[in-house]
Amino acid sequence: MRRTQLYLDDDLWSTLHTNALRQGTTISSLVREAVRERYLGKLDERRKAMETFVGISKGNARQKSAVEIVRGLRKGRRIEMLERE
Repeated sequence: MRRTQLYLDDDLWSTLHTNALRQGTTISSLVREAVRERYLGKLDERRKAMETFVGISKGNARQKSAVEIVRGLRKGRRIEMLERE
């Protein structure tokens, strides 16, 4: 973790201070949480996106390797390329 210094206007500091007291945490913790949510996204949203991404490949009995996929994409195009020449 790195340390940084922020300049906050009085209204913002007061709001953060009040919320920190109410939640039993620190202003630093509230700022880290807000920055994390703003720039990294909420944990639940990231987890759901990852589960959706991983779920794309579910149900396939056998996954094709990257080599098989590339060969499949290239298959047949070589003949077309030769015919153009």
